[in-house]
Amino acid sequence: MLSSIGIPGLILILVIALIIFGPKKLPEIGRAFGRTLTEFKSATKGLVSDEDKEEEGNNPELTTVEKKQDESVVS
Repeated sequence: MLSSIGIPGLILILVIALIIFGPKKLPEIGRAFGRTLTEFKSATKGLVSDEDKEEEGNNPELTTVEKKQDESVVS
């Protein structure tokens, strides 16, 4: 996606952002964007780890003791 923009395009976007927001507001916007990305990243990691825990709880594997007990019941 960004590879099609190129360096001149990125410079143009930066200049337009400086004109619109001004040099004082641009760092604040950058920090807010960074915090948003960090929160999104941690939230997605939390969802993935919750999903992994649910899969482990739904599909427990039998231990060797439980297998031996099951075999003795069947025999």
